[in-house]
Amino acid sequence: MILTDLLERNAREWPGDTALVELNPLTEDAKNLAWQEYSLVETGHSSHYRRELTWKQFDDLANRFANMLREKGVRQGDKVAILLMNCIDWLPVYFGTLKSGATVVPLNFRYTSEEISYCLELSDASVLVFGSEFVERVGAVKHELLKIREYIFVGRDFPDYADSFEGSVGKFPASKPEVDIQPDDDAAIYFSSGTTGFPKAILHTHRTLLSGADTEHAHHGQKKHDVFLLIPPLYHTGAKMHWFGSLKSGSRAVILKGTDPGWVMHVASEEKATIIWLLVPWAQDILDAIDRGDIDLNSLDLSQLRMMHIGAQPVPPSLVARWKKIFPHHDYDTNYGLSESLGPGAVHLGIENIHKVGAIGKAGHGWSTKIVDTDGNEVERGKVGELIVKGPGVMKEYYRDPEATAASLKDGWLYTGDMAKEDEDGFIYLVDRKKDVIIMGGENLYPVQIEDFMREMAKIKDIAVIGIAEPRLGEIAAAIIEVKEGMELTEAEVNEFAAGLPRYKRPRKIIFDKVPRNPTGKIEKPLLRKKYGAEHVVAKETESE
Repeated sequence: MILTDLLERNAREWPGDTALVELNPLTEDAKNLAWQEYSLVETGHSSHYRRELTWKQFDDLANRFANMLREKGVRQGDKVAILLMNCIDWLPVYFGTLKSGATVVPLNFRYTSEEISYCLELSDASVLVFGSEFVERVGAVKHELLKIREYIFVGRDFPDYADSFEGSVGKFPASKPEVDIQPDDDAAIYFSSGTTGFPKAILHTHRTLLSGADTEHAHHGQKKHDVFLLIPPLYHTGAKMHWFGSLKSGSRAVILKGTDPGWVMHVASEEKATIIWLLVPWAQDILDAIDRGDIDLNSLDLSQLRMMHIGAQPVPPSLVARWKKIFPHHDYDTNYGLSESLGPGAVHLGIENIHKVGAIGKAGHGWSTKIVDTDGNEVERGKVGELIVKGPGVMKEYYRDPEATAASLKDGWLYTGDMAKEDEDGFIYLVDRKKDVIIMGGENLYPVQIEDFMREMAKIKDIAVIGIAEPRLGEIAAAIIEVKEGMELTEAEVNEFAAGLPRYKRPRKIIFDKVPRNPTGKIEKPLLRKKYGAEHVVAKETESE
């Protein structure tokens, strides 16, 4: 079995049931899309555009796109890149590429022209599917994209060098193309987050993609009646692998444009969402909006929302405590993983382990874990070491990078680069990224531990701790603090609160600034290091890549 078999099963068993819903807030940007296919919805809470696909329509569209690619000469081994914002066409394009036998290459929608060119070249992509938001960026480097032989445009007003997705795909048959695809064939190339330079290309097979659906479904038990509110970017493994649980259960997913807290909660109410996956800043924004009175919970029906889970970065226990105080009936979960392990699920907390909030959990469904020293030997329980994982979702390789592959894959184990420790009950706690550890006067400081403590301060919205060069100690901990809207915070107040930390862990420098995060919610510490001149720290990090 491969992943596309699940889509075909759903189309047979529940052809008329809704598979995907796309919702867009009523904005000027939204009006530039192909709205003849959307309906305008007016409710008591919002006005928005809506589009739906049933399971049969989803599968038919994927088949049509696969046949379109085959007609264009795309064959097994070819690479098809997707550069789209979240939209209802994203997943049919993804599944159509898989059905054609080609390898799908999702691209980060924040990539610059230079990064787009780099990733297309590295992945050997020969087809680029892109949307209106990327016309200028693609156009700026089109002369460099010598391997791209076909451009397919999703949306209106397509450039003259591209074929129209909407105008062409309907001309092709909705029958499944006759392509012999085996579980161990190449299926997808994902890119690492690239926060320390240009990203690496991570190659997965059809077998590993299917394992993502199995793992997610085993962890969260999606049923046919569940409704998944899908907000994070689909190019990333995180959101898509959690959606794979909906695919396996044949349940509905709502693709939501926009992360405004009121919009998110109103949609959760109107669409009767049962599961919502958030990033730390989004969950915090929702709670802050509720505290300010910007969201009136009495006007919403959230009784059906059964679970909120968070991934992609360490989760402050204080955030979960705040959420549970407002929503005591919600189950909470967190998952840990990397794009190299097909996203979340390698480590899993489990809703039954709410008493262990702060931990990322234990080995996920079908996975094994170890915490090892620099020689690869397991450390004693309670000691800090590097987390390594082994399981069905481990990547095949870093594409065209045997040296990096050999450094990360050893005897089937994936070396994550994350420092962690295990408590007396076997639960794993992230300490920090290996490359983010601050060495102050020979003492290791783990920024996540400092950040978790400081987040308890009521006026702090977000915080990032980085190492900054210091002549005597080598480097010191600097805290970049983003203050909550409408509040004022002084350095003296921060230092007074930080006195609750051991002296060596207290930030030696306080900086008030916005904390940058990438689309998957991870703090972009390299940007902060560059901004504040931590030159030798950047050099140390680059060497570890």
